[in-house]
Amino acid sequence: MAFLKFNKAELVNLSYSLKREIILANKTGAICNTSIVTCNTRRYHGLLSVPIDNFGGGMYMLLSSVDETLLVRGKPFNLGIHCYGDIYEPRGHKYIIDFGADPVPEVVYKVGEIIFAKKILLTPDKDQVMIRYELRQAPSRIELQLKPFLGFRNLNSLTSQNPQARTAFKKVRGGVAFNMYDGFPDLNLQLNKAESEFKPAPYWYNGITYSDEYRRGFDCREDLFVPGYFTLEMEEGDSVILSASVDEIGPRLLNSRFNKEIEAMGTIESYHEQLVHCADLLKRCRGGRHQITAGFSWLYTGLLRETLNALPGLTLFADGNTEEFEAILDDLIANEEERLYHRTTQVEAPLRLACVLQEYIDFGADARSVWKKYGDTVKGIIESYAPGHRNEIALHPNGLLWAQMDHVALTWMNAYINGNPVTERAGYQVETNAFWYNMLCFAIDMERRYASPLSDFIRKWSPARPCRAEFPEYVLESGEALSC
Repeated sequence: MAFLKFNKAELVNLSYSLKREIILANKTGAICNTSIVTCNTRRYHGLLSVPIDNFGGGMYMLLSSVDETLLVRGKPFNLGIHCYGDIYEPRGHKYIIDFGADPVPEVVYKVGEIIFAKKILLTPDKDQVMIRYELRQAPSRIELQLKPFLGFRNLNSLTSQNPQARTAFKKVRGGVAFNMYDGFPDLNLQLNKAESEFKPAPYWYNGITYSDEYRRGFDCREDLFVPGYFTLEMEEGDSVILSASVDEIGPRLLNSRFNKEIEAMGTIESYHEQLVHCADLLKRCRGGRHQITAGFSWLYTGLLRETLNALPGLTLFADGNTEEFEAILDDLIANEEERLYHRTTQVEAPLRLACVLQEYIDFGADARSVWKKYGDTVKGIIESYAPGHRNEIALHPNGLLWAQMDHVALTWMNAYINGNPVTERAGYQVETNAFWYNMLCFAIDMERRYASPLSDFIRKWSPARPCRAEFPEYVLESGEALSC
């Protein structure tokens, strides 16, 4: 069953095709993101972007794009496409006749009698993207040239031609490796064909424009470095794989690895399976740390509010993986001690932990075991909201939380203009107090059942629960996040 289909008229129509994107992700946190015609329209578009520990785990784009050129009896047909201001050059999209995404993105080109295809695979467990090129139909031999555009920049920044860039390369098995700036990993570009050759032809392509950034009024132009190109001959039925990776790979292993990963993906038979597959891509494990990515490609990984909000759905109700649920939650608690116990502009976020644990218990977890493992964390969060602990929020005598910090947005409504919050929301925020009431009730009930009904915690916090007169019943029942 094909979940994504585009006809030729849609593909060659840039006003249509440039708004449709490919987004691939893997368990290491690497992503591949571009349009379906492989023309980058946003600053965070690129064929390989990876987290870099040297830079605090931030996302950095190493390989922006690859231009493919077919030389037929000496005549070049460039299949790439880039935007320069109002001009698209080259205009390789005009050769596209088909696009598929089952199980990986595939773009098919027709040049005269030649049928040429490329499949893009982001390796599930490595910072590596592989592109397999197939010459499916050709009346004679052709020459294939592959021209890489290097980025080596933060995913949300732009780069420009500069004398600090290291443009030299070193030879590796089946290809070459680049490292343009200090702190970056090597980018190894390798092909699995021994007869391929890399020809140096260093050149900066200046003024590449990202049309979506231009439309939104953001900085939209950058310069990308092209070190040269790979070249090899192909005949009908031939295929070749280009690997871009932070690790040097054995070229002979590329084809078998590509086939193995495609086979492992299996066949998706329903939209529910497709949803579960896509949801799984938001979970990652890098360096032994289990985290959730809040969104591709402009949000971050491991955010407190977003992780607590998404965790049950991405684990328990997606595939029932309770071990992964606890692994993500444990790492979140370990990584977010400052926000959980001391200070945060997401004033309601720590309180969401009670909801997550309640869903875990409803899913079937043993309540006693849950409280034994996470009870101290819950109680510690509650204690942090007592008077004198946090500057951003205060517990009032009526049992409600008052949030206020001048010139700071203290909830999910955190838009700023010129450094000033659009909405400070000072006061008794409804959703914050709904989470607060829920956490107090949950903690007192669990403590009474599985610890001691006479514990100091119960004696201290039972009187602190907001009474129904202070917290209207319609709020308690609906939980609607209405602003006070």
